[in-house]
Amino acid sequence: MNQIPDTIDGVEAMLAGENYVVGRALATVTFLALKLGRPLFLEGEAGVGKTELAKALAQGLGRKLIRLQCYEGLDAASAVYEWNFAAQMVAIRTAEVTEGTDRAALTSELFSDDFLIRRPLLDAMSPQDGGAPVLLIDELDRTDEPFEAFLLEALSDFQVTIPELGTVKAPEPPIVILTSNRTREVHDALKRRCLYHWVDYPSFDREMEILQARAPEAAQDLSREIVAFVQRLRTEDLFKKPGVAETIDWAKCLLALDVLTLSPETIADTLGAILKYQDDIQRLAGSEAAKILEESRKALELT
Repeated sequence: MNQIPDTIDGVEAMLAGENYVVGRALATVTFLALKLGRPLFLEGEAGVGKTELAKALAQGLGRKLIRLQCYEGLDAASAVYEWNFAAQMVAIRTAEVTEGTDRAALTSELFSDDFLIRRPLLDAMSPQDGGAPVLLIDELDRTDEPFEAFLLEALSDFQVTIPELGTVKAPEPPIVILTSNRTREVHDALKRRCLYHWVDYPSFDREMEILQARAPEAAQDLSREIVAFVQRLRTEDLFKKPGVAETIDWAKCLLALDVLTLSPETIADTLGAILKYQDDIQRLAGSEAAKILEESRKALELT
C-alpha cells in the first residue's frame, strides 16, 4: 500500500506513473476526494477516461479495485450480498442423514459467513489487506431511482445491513469513484454527497500526451494525424462520438497494420475501431472520410 499523495502535484505524478494523463482541474478534485474522504462523481461522454481514473488510482495507491458495474434493474441485494443456496442445500441434506442434528445450530450455521457471497458493496465495506479499497460504481445512470436511494444511505454511513447477520460498517471508508455517461440525470441528493467533475474530451495537446503514454510505439507524425482526425470527427453530428479510448484503440489497430500515414482507404478499412454505430460508419464512407482527413491535415499545418 502506498501513501495518499499530500499535494495536487503528487496526485498528478502518481497517475502519470500509471500512464494516466490528468489535467489540473481533475487532479485537484481527485486530491480533495482523497484528502477529505469524499466520494468522487465523474460525468462525461463514454470513453473519456472516467473508469480508467479509478483503475489508475487503485494501481498507484496499491489498493484493491472493487467494481460495481451498474445495469437496469440492479437492486440492493445484487449489489451487496447473496446466500450460497446450493451450498446451503447440501448442508441441509447432509444434516438430514445425520442423527442428533441440532436444528437451531444448523439454522445459525446456514446463515453464517461461510455461506455468504460478498457482492461489491459488502466487499468494499469489509476489512482488506493493504488498506481501504477503491470502490468503482460504474455507469450509475444505468440504474433506477430506488437503487440511488439505497446507495445514498450506504455511502452516507459506509455501512450495509444484512438481516440475518446485522450491520456491517467499514473499518475504514473505501475510496469511492462513481461514473455516469449522463444517459439520464442522477438525483441531486446523491450528487450532494460527492465532489463532482465533468470529464470532457481533451484538447489536441492533451490527447497527444495520452496517446503517447498509451501507445508509445506510434510515430509522432502518425499520432498527430490520428488525433487531428479524431478531433475533427468529433465536430460531426454523430450518434456516438469517438472517445479517447477509441483514439487509443485506433492507433493500436493502425500500428498492427504497419500504417505509416493515414489515407482514405485505411480509414475506411478501420472505421470500426473508432465508430460503433453502422449509421455513423455509413456517413463517413467514401468521400466524406477523405474530406475530414484533408481538413484535419490543414488544421495541423496551422498549429
